[in-house]
Amino acid sequence: MIKHKQQQVSQPSDESGFTIIESLVAIIVVAILLAAIAPTIVIATATRVQSKRVELATQAVRTFIDGVKTGAVTTPATTITLLQSTDATRSLADNLLTTGATGNMPVPTASTSLYCVTKDVNNNLTISPPNCTSNLFYIQAVKIIGAGSTPIDTTTGLPIDGYGLGIRVYRSDIDFTKTVNASDSSNNKRQNTFTGTLGNTQSPLVEMTTVIASKNTSFNALCQRLAIPPTNPVTSNTTCN
Repeated sequence: MIKHKQQQVSQPSDESGFTIIESLVAIIVVAILLAAIAPTIVIATATRVQSKRVELATQAVRTFIDGVKTGAVTTPATTITLLQSTDATRSLADNLLTTGATGNMPVPTASTSLYCVTKDVNNNLTISPPNCTSNLFYIQAVKIIGAGSTPIDTTTGLPIDGYGLGIRVYRSDIDFTKTVNASDSSNNKRQNTFTGTLGNTQSPLVEMTTVIASKNTSFNALCQRLAIPPTNPVTSNTTCN
C-alpha cells in the first residue's frame, strides 16, 4: 500500500516585522511631517501665551484704575500738563498717550518710579507702591491735567474737577539698560498679540488713558481737557457748552 507523505505547513516566524529600511523610511516621513507642522505649533503656542499676558496686563490696568479711584493706590507723582484749550495749536493728538510731542508721557527709565503688579495668596492681582522689586508687570502712570483749566485742591494737591490718567504696562523682564519703546505720534509700538516669538520685552503690553473724576467733575471740565480749539480762537465763538 502506498502511503502519502504528509506535507508540512510552514508557520510564519515570530521574528517577522519591519526591516531596517522600512523603519528608516517611516522615521524620515514622520520627521518631515513634524518639520512641516512645527512652525504652526510654535506660533499657536506663542500667541496663546502672549494673549494671556496681554489679558493679565489689561486686568492689572483695571485693578490699578479702581485702586486710584478708591484711594487704595497712591496717585502718580508725575504730572503732565497739556496745552490750554484756548491755544490754537492743540489737536486730538494731545489727548493721546504718545511720546511724539512735547509734554507727552516719556518712556520709563531705571530711575522712574514704577508700580508693581503681583498676585496675593488668593491669586488676585494686587498693586504695590512704586520702587518695588518682585512683580509680574511694571506700571508706569502719570496725571494729565490742562494748563490753567482747573483749580488745585490744596489738601490733596489734585485738580478739583478730576484729571486724566495715563498708563503703560511693561513686562517684568524689561531691560532698562536698553532702548525702551512706547507709541509715538505716528507709530503704535505696543506688543502684538499675534507672535511667533517670546514677544518684545522692551515694548508696553498695554497703553491706556482714562479720566479720574470727582464729585466736582462737570461736562465743561471734560470738554476743557479734550476739546480742540477753533483755528482762530480770537474770532471764533466755539466754547465748551
